[in-house]
Amino acid sequence: MKEKKLNKKKQKGGIFETIKTLIYAIIIAMLIRTVGYEPFNIPSGSMKPSLLVGDYLFVSKFSYGYSRYSIPLGLPIFNGRIFSKYPERGDVAVFKLPSDNSTDYIKRVIGLPGDEIQIRDGVLFINNKKVIREKVKDFYEKDRYGNTVRVEQYKEILPNGVEYLTLDTNEDSVADNTRVYKIKPGHVFMMGDNRDDSADSRFSQVGQVPVINFVGKAEILFFSLYDWKIRFNRILMMIR
Repeated sequence: MKEKKLNKKKQKGGIFETIKTLIYAIIIAMLIRTVGYEPFNIPSGSMKPSLLVGDYLFVSKFSYGYSRYSIPLGLPIFNGRIFSKYPERGDVAVFKLPSDNSTDYIKRVIGLPGDEIQIRDGVLFINNKKVIREKVKDFYEKDRYGNTVRVEQYKEILPNGVEYLTLDTNEDSVADNTRVYKIKPGHVFMMGDNRDDSADSRFSQVGQVPVINFVGKAEILFFSLYDWKIRFNRILMMIR
């Protein structure tokens, strides 16, 4: 009888230890997601060729400091942003869509407070100065029918020296010629690298993004899967 009681105590103790370990693991995971890194996946092609559908990446929370939008569930624990650091031009960042403060978007920082941003004939101008844009080899991809499509590809070099590739899929896009956008204090102008297929700050549904809405900076592409095929050449890539 004593042996049975001991066995029952051991079983209860084992279950309790398992539950306690799970709780600790959940707390640690939540802490990492809150103050460290959070995983995201790319659902659309608005950041091609830099980021592709099916890419999985880590976003660093500490790069810009913390606001209610950089913590799980967006709980209003505090106001403003603590340990705040302003994003730099050229950063790829995740933010909450200003129109609903809940939907995650990922774009590139193009304009900072006080800047004037405009697109003329598909060319980016910052403060009335043309951004360097060089034609490079075309980008190839498959369309929905499996056909290979060739897209014009350009390298842009921002005034601070950040380089990245953009796509030009449509010469007559409505976004190829815009008005001048004067960036407000506390806001930034975000654009997708796939210039003719990106809902970004050029359009009213996004507009200028308050820095408080930033979730974090996209740092590392750790995995990529599309059509159940792993893109091994995209594993553990730094995002720029």
